Amino acid sequence: MSNAFTDLLAEKGTLLADGATGTNLFNMGLMSGDAPEMWNTDEPTKIIKLYRFAVDSGSDLFLTNSFGANASRLKLHGAEKRVHELSRVSAELAREVADTAERKVIVAGSVGPTGEIMEPVGTLTHSLAVEMFHETADGLKAGGADIGWLETISAPEEYRAAAEGFALAGLPWCGTMSFDTAGRTMMGLTSEGMVDMVHGLDNTPLAYGANCGTGASDLLRTVLGFAAKNGTLPIISKGNAGIPKYVEGHIHYDGTPELMARYATMARDAGASIIGGCCGTLPEHLVAMREALDSTEKGPAPTLEQIREEIGDFSSESDGTDGQGPVRAPRRGRRRG
Repeated sequence: MSNAFTDLLAEKGTLLADGATGTNLFNMGLMSGDAPEMWNTDEPTKIIKLYRFAVDSGSDLFLTNSFGANASRLKLHGAEKRVHELSRVSAELAREVADTAERKVIVAGSVGPTGEIMEPVGTLTHSLAVEMFHETADGLKAGGADIGWLETISAPEEYRAAAEGFALAGLPWCGTMSFDTAGRTMMGLTSEGMVDMVHGLDNTPLAYGANCGTGASDLLRTVLGFAAKNGTLPIISKGNAGIPKYVEGHIHYDGTPELMARYATMARDAGASIIGGCCGTLPEHLVAMREALDSTEKGPAPTLEQIREEIGDFSSESDGTDGQGPVRAPRRGRRRG
């Protein structure tokens, strides 16, 4: 099915997504523990500024400020009745930015995890999860989002529930999971397991992939795992800007613009066609990534040794696709480009 996202991807071949939401909002004054989604109505000029960071830095696609806009997460702030409103406004502000840009830019409605554990391990039922995802997706669609964008999911059951929620809302979508435990999601899914799951869904996403996790090196290895399965859908790579470091009471990510530029071209070479950043990724990182993608031709897939040497070591020896269990990698020096 043709839509703005698939049309732009077909035209350009590779799309640059946006960077961090939380990191940039904290830099604008958001306090730890506050709900970023409240700023859609309380600080709309700052949310518009966030969106323009991405567009002005060269992104073809940016996410709305709605990651935690579901009943479970907003209940912690007494705002569970505002899910649809806050989702809708996040997309309306994004639509304003995209429609005034000098080029075609895609508005992707961010949808994060519920924050609860699904049955049978936890207590969240499938039907309730579908209902929560549907409510968020419907708000994003009402606000003008081109697509939905599921991200940072760990459980296959939650991914499947979100797929149903998007279907009920009639919103085409993309979906990423976070591989942060020896190349697996928190619930144990490997990259090859995700490919099998995604291609078996009734409401198949437009693209799938990985975001966040433990660092750019691990994420690149995960992308190689996706590509090795030879699936039919485009792959997303949205890695953190290096590794988080605690400095003077604040979290800083150590990835330089140069490192993220190399990550971007390696992600493309590994098989990803939608490439962006996650935690710690600032406008200066995106500018470097845009320039790198535009100025270099696609090359052969990187080897694990190339990734290790140029981007940094892996957090574990195995990503689970070789049948091995989690084994932490030996500590090595980190090379800087």
